[in-house]
Amino acid sequence: MALTRNRVGLNPLQWVTAGEISVRSPDGSARFADPWFIPTFRRILGLVAESGFGAMMLKVPPTQTLQAYKSMVDDAGLDLAPGYVQVTLPEDEHRSFTRGSQEWFRWFDDVRRRAEESNFCGLDSVFIASDIRRSGRVRVDEAVAVGAAFDQGRLERVTELLADAVEVLAREGLRAGLHNHVGTWIETKREIEYVLDNVDSLWAGFDIGHLSWAGMDPVEMVRKYSDRLLDLHIKDLDARIATASRAVPTSYREASVQRFFLEPGSGDIDLAGVLAELPSNFPGWVVVEVDRASIEPTASAKQSWRWIEDHVPARVV
Repeated sequence: MALTRNRVGLNPLQWVTAGEISVRSPDGSARFADPWFIPTFRRILGLVAESGFGAMMLKVPPTQTLQAYKSMVDDAGLDLAPGYVQVTLPEDEHRSFTRGSQEWFRWFDDVRRRAEESNFCGLDSVFIASDIRRSGRVRVDEAVAVGAAFDQGRLERVTELLADAVEVLAREGLRAGLHNHVGTWIETKREIEYVLDNVDSLWAGFDIGHLSWAGMDPVEMVRKYSDRLLDLHIKDLDARIATASRAVPTSYREASVQRFFLEPGSGDIDLAGVLAELPSNFPGWVVVEVDRASIEPTASAKQSWRWIEDHVPARVV
C-alpha cells in the first residue's frame, strides 16, 4: 500500500458542527466565518493533535491572514492536508454574464484564493465541488441523494464552470479532484461520470460516504477511477438511514441529525475495501471527515485515528 499514516488528515467537523441541530452549514462554514471562533479553533487544533492525527484539512477562516493561520497550525504541531473549494452556478445567485467577461473572471476569485492558500501551505492539490446550500434547493430541503430535479442543461453548465475553475487552479500549479457531495448538482453516479467524462484535466477526489449515501458502491467507484484518484474523504454511514432517506423524500437536515454519520469502522461501508483499491502509486491524501460525530467529538476523533492505525501502515509495505 502506498498510503501511509503521515498522508492521513482530519477535517475537524466533530467539534465544528457539535450542537448544531439546525445544520446551519454542512461544511461548518458558518462557524468559521464567526470572528469570535478563532480561540475555539485554536483549542480544536490541540484536540486534533491529541487524538493522534498529525495533519488537518486546510480551511482558513476568512477572519484570519494566511500567516496567522499557518502559525496557529504550526503551534499545534500539525501538517496540512488538501482543502476544499466549491463553485456556484451564477444562475443560482440570479446572476448572468458572458463566459470570458470580467464578471466571469471575478466569479473565480474564491478559487484563486484557495490556490493561494494551498501554495502558501505547501500543498499541490485541492478538492473541488459544486456548491452545497444551507437551504433553498430541492436536493437539500426535500429529497437528498437521488438527483432530484435533474436537468441535463444545468449539468452541462456546471461542468463548464468546473472546467474553467480547474484551469484557474492549474495556472497556479494545483491539481483538482472532483468532490461529490449530497445536496449539490453533482450528487449521483450519472452526474459524477458525466463531469469526469467531459473534463479530462479533472481528477477524482471522492467523498466515500457521500458516494454510499447516493446509492453507489464506493469500492466499485474507486476501482473504476483508480488511475484518476487524487485525494479522498472517508467516513462511515448507517446504511439503513441512507437507504431510507432515498426511499422516502427526506431533507438533508432530517437525515443528518440522526445518528447517521459514523466514525470509520462503525458503519456499513467497506472502507478497508476502498483502501485496498488504491493504486500502488496513489499520490494523494486521505482525509477523515465525520460530518456530525455520533459520539463526543474528541472520542470520535480518537476512535477514527485508531481505525487508521489498524488499517494504514506507518510506512510503505
